[in-house]
Amino acid sequence: MKFALVIISLTAFLSILSGCAAKQTYRNHCKAEVDAAWNELDLMASNGFSGSVSYTKALGLITAAKTMQTIENYDSCVGKAKKARYYMAQARQGQ
Repeated sequence: MKFALVIISLTAFLSILSGCAAKQTYRNHCKAEVDAAWNELDLMASNGFSGSVSYTKALGLITAAKTMQTIENYDSCVGKAKKARYYMAQARQGQ
């Protein structure tokens, strides 16, 4: 009985530990994507793209990504930041 309790406790501990490691990875990835997106957005604004529809979409998505980062929803943060960078690439291509 005591052995089974130790095994269950160890399994639970390792599961929690691996979940924290995954969250840390997404946290770093989220930060990198949001920072890159903000830098690209600043560059676009300085090049005169600030009035385009794609710029506006990208700005909204970066804002949403930053909100997701704040509430620690890192996988959603990464997705929104990547989508924002996609719209910025579209704007640079004139689409």
